[in-house]
Order: sequence, then structure tokens, then C-alpha cells
Amino acid sequence: MEFEEEGLDLGAAGRQPAGPDLPRREPAATAGPRPGVLRRGGEGAWHVFSALWFLVKRPFLWPLAILPSLLAAAGLVFGLLLGAFALRGAESVLLPEPGKLNPALAVILTVTLWISVLASGMLLGLGLALLLAGPLLERLSQHVEAICGKGMPRVDKGFTWEITQSLRGRLRLVATAPAILMISLLPLLGPVVGFLWSSHVLALQETDGPLARRGLPSRARRAWHKRYRAESLGFGMAALVFLLVPVANFLLVPILTVGGTLLVLEFEESPRSPL
Repeated sequence: MEFEEEGLDLGAAGRQPAGPDLPRREPAATAGPRPGVLRRGGEGAWHVFSALWFLVKRPFLWPLAILPSLLAAAGLVFGLLLGAFALRGAESVLLPEPGKLNPALAVILTVTLWISVLASGMLLGLGLALLLAGPLLERLSQHVEAICGKGMPRVDKGFTWEITQSLRGRLRLVATAPAILMISLLPLLGPVVGFLWSSHVLALQETDGPLARRGLPSRARRAWHKRYRAESLGFGMAALVFLLVPVANFLLVPILTVGGTLLVLEFEESPRSPL
């Protein structure tokens, strides 16, 4: 498979060994006063939609996006069916018998339960699709970096290390889906906390690969998300909204990979950062 349309070079020139001679590059985001939280959150969310346009404009990337999209479709359908299957049991356990609650409150609780269970099932299916498509998505992320030409020299710890770091993030998403479901079932604040937690986990997952290629260990990657919390949560929230759009959500897996990579490139740190 050739990727020559935009002068891509993913060979040795794109990597440099770790060492004291790596150039120090200050992140552009610190050049002036930071915008407000809402604006920063909006900037993070925009990376999901700009990633879709990024892929549409570059048909030579489509071969790397087709299989992940098919896996996403299968995973989301599986998750939706799993959620529908679990919904009947959840209703009998968590909802009071008809007539024991105010009708309006009963409707609110029922709709909240449906959304929480079905969305958690789809999130689990998405996590499985991301896990299975990991190597292809890692390759897609590297091509995005090469196209942008904005990435700093990567710390070379080996392809196996990069894949391992990326897979850890994908496993995290699969492992936390049941916990997110349980939190989301709590009255009132449960759905809000579940939504925010899901957004955070998705953002962590989709930036793991690009940040790992910059030599940032797990602790430093968490610090990166803490520093850019609004952008990170905005990205994850937009991803969850996209997840609920029928048919379009089949494209979500490659879109998240491209969007997460673009997000890291915009707020790029030096590998020698003390984070």
C-alpha cells in the first residue's frame, strides 16, 4: 500500500533515538493567556468533526479506515443488542412497580435507565472495536502525523512498546464500561458522572498512541490530560454525542484516532517535559 500523495515518509527519518540532543520545543498553547474553559472545551470537541473532514479530503487514507469502520459497526450493533438484552432485567431490578411513583418521575427514571444501559453497551462495543483494530489505527495515527508535518522527532522505544501502550488504553475502555454503567444508574447525578467519566476515558484512550510516541510514560500522559482538561473532556464529550448518531457512528473509530492525534499535535510537549 502506497501513501505518496502528500509526501509521506514514515521511515527512519521520522524517528530519533532518545537522548539529550533532542530539541526543546515549547508548546504553542503556553504562548499567551489561555482562553476560557468553555472555549477550550469547544476547541477540543471540534477535533472530532475536523477529523471527519480530514479523512474525507484524503481518500488515500480510506484503506486504513475501512476495516476499523466495519469493526465499529459490528461492535456497536453487538453492544446495542447486549444493552437491549440487559435492559429487561435492569428494569425489573431497578425500577419500582407501576403505580408506586409519580407518572412524570417514572418516565424520567425509565428513559434514564434506557439511555444509560444502551449507551454503556454501545461504549463496550466501541471499546472492543478499538481493541481489535489497534494496529491499523496506530498506523493511521502515524500517517496523520506525517501529513501534518507538525510532530516533533519521536522517541524511539520500538514499535512493540508503542503498540503495547496503545493497547493498554483500549483495554482500559473495555474494562471501565461496566463500572460506567453502574455509576450511570445512580439517580440524578449518576448519568452526569457517567457521561463525564466516559468522556475522560475516551480522550485518554485516543491520545495514548501519539503521546506514547513522544516518550511520555503513563503518569506524564495523565498529567497532560490534567493540564488540558477542558480540551480533553470536550473531545470526549463530542465523541459520545457522535456515538449516538445512527449510521454515522460506524465511522467513529477512525475519526477518533485522527482527532486524538490532531489534538496531541496542537498541544505538543517536549519529550523532556518534567510532567
